[in-house]
Amino acid sequence: MTVEDQEPTPPQGTRNAAAAAAGGAGSGEHGVTIGGAGAPARPVPAFDGHTPAVRQTGDLERYARLFSQRTRVMKQSAMRDLMALTERPEVISLAGGLADTKLFPAEDLAKVLSHMAAGDSARALQYGPTEGLNEIRPCLAEVMAAEGTIVDPDEILVTSGGQQVIDLVCKTLVDPGDVVITEGPTYPGAVPTFSAYEANLVQIEMDEDGMRIDLLEEALDRLAEEGRRPKFIYTIPTFQNPGGVTMSLERRHQLVKIAQEQQILVLEDNPYGLLRYEGDPLPTLLSLDGGRFVIYAGTLSKILSPGIRVGWAVAPAPVRQKMVIGKAGSDLNSSSLSQLFVAYYFRERDWRDYVRQQAEVYEARRDVMLEALTRHMPEGTTWTRPQGGLFVWLTLPSQIDTTDLLARALQHDVAFVPGRGAFLDGRGGNSMRINFSGVTEDEIREGISRVGSVIAEQLELYASIAGTPRPRGGSTRGGSTGTPAAPGPTGPSIVPLRTAGRRRGTA
Repeated sequence: MTVEDQEPTPPQGTRNAAAAAAGGAGSGEHGVTIGGAGAPARPVPAFDGHTPAVRQTGDLERYARLFSQRTRVMKQSAMRDLMALTERPEVISLAGGLADTKLFPAEDLAKVLSHMAAGDSARALQYGPTEGLNEIRPCLAEVMAAEGTIVDPDEILVTSGGQQVIDLVCKTLVDPGDVVITEGPTYPGAVPTFSAYEANLVQIEMDEDGMRIDLLEEALDRLAEEGRRPKFIYTIPTFQNPGGVTMSLERRHQLVKIAQEQQILVLEDNPYGLLRYEGDPLPTLLSLDGGRFVIYAGTLSKILSPGIRVGWAVAPAPVRQKMVIGKAGSDLNSSSLSQLFVAYYFRERDWRDYVRQQAEVYEARRDVMLEALTRHMPEGTTWTRPQGGLFVWLTLPSQIDTTDLLARALQHDVAFVPGRGAFLDGRGGNSMRINFSGVTEDEIREGISRVGSVIAEQLELYASIAGTPRPRGGSTRGGSTGTPAAPGPTGPSIVPLRTAGRRRGTA
C-alpha cells in the first residue's frame, strides 16, 4: 500500500479543532480526548509525525486479503510513474504528453473566468446533467466540424477528459478475458485501463502508414478459428501516440469496411488531429463510417487545456446510452465549472487562432528535436518524423534496454517513456517515446544531448564487454525506413516506422 492509498493524517491543530467541534475535547498524554453528552471519553493518539502508510508498512497482508482480483492485473501508467520525478525543476522531461499551457494568455483566462462568474456562477458551482451541459456540446461539435466530421450536438457525451472515454467503453463492453485489439505500440495511458478490466490485448504491428490491415485480418481470422471475437479495435489513426505516424486514407477505408462487414466496434481516439504541421488532413473514421460502428473519443486537453479535464464521446445510440449510465456511476457528471468555462471561451475568443498558435510553436519544437536526434543519436538508431501531434518514437540498437536506460538518464536529469509501457507482451524494450510540445527549444537540445550521452555510455560498456569497438560517425538527415529488430517469441520487438534520419555509414 502506498502513501496515495491512505487518507492523509491532519496536523495536530486540525485534530484538536475537529475534536472540539465533536462535542468536547481535552488534552492529555494521548493528545486529545473526545467525548459527547452521556458518552464515555475516549483517547485519541497524538499525531506521531508519520503518515499511516509509514506506520502500517507491516500491515500489507491485512489489506491484501480485501483487494479485488482485478487489482492483481492493474498497472500503473508509464507516464504517471514519472510524474513525481519530472516535477523536479532540474529534470528535463521528454516524457509527458503535455500541452504547453504557458502559451495560453493569462489575461484571457482571467477575463473569461470573470465573465463566467458574473453571468453563471451558481450554475458553474452546481451539479449538471450526466450527458453534459447544453452550452458546451455545440462547441465540441464545432471542433469536430473543423476536421470535417459533422455530428448533432445532442449525440455528444461530455466526459472528464478523453481518458474517461476509454474507461467507459471498457466498462460498457469488456468482460474479463474479452479480446481488445490495439496498435502496437499503443497509447501507454490506455494500457492500465485495459488491464483493470482484465482484457486480453492483441497488438497489431504498425508501419509508416499506421496499423497494418493485412496483419489485422490475419489476427481476426486466427481469433475466429479459436472461437473468439474482439469486443472492439482501439486506434489513434492521426499522429498516433506513441508512434507519431498517421493511418493512410486507404487503410482508413479498409478498417471501416472490416468493422462494417464483421460488425466490430472501433474506438477512434483523436486527441491530436488539429495539431497538423504538414500534409493534407484526412477524414476521421467516424466520418467514413457514418456512426454505425465507430465510437469517437475527443478531448480539449491538447488544443486548449488538460487541466479543465473536458473530453467527449460520440457513439451509436445503444452504446452511448450504456456509457451514460456507466458515467453516472463513476462521477455523476463532468465539472460544470469546466464546461461553462469552455462555452464562455468559445463565445468570447477565437479558439481556432489559439490552436494555430500552438501548432506553430510545436512544429518549430518538432524540427529542433529531429535536428538534435540527427546530431546526438548513435549509429543504428531510427525515429519517426511526425506530420503533427506531440511525439517521436525512437528505436535504439537492440542491445539497449530503455527501461534500464531511464534510470541512468534520470541521474543526468532527463526523462522519457520507455517503450515497454506501450506494450503488454514485453515488446518495445529498445524503444522510447519522447515529447517535444511541453519543453522549450533549448531544453529539447539539451535533453536530447543528455539522452545521447547516456546511450553512448551504455554502448561503450557493451562494446568493452564484447571486446569490439563501437562504430562511430557523423549524422545525416533523410527519410529512410527503419528496420525491425529480430523477431522475438511473440513477434517483432519493435515496429518498423519511418525514420527522420540515420547515422552516417548506414544504408
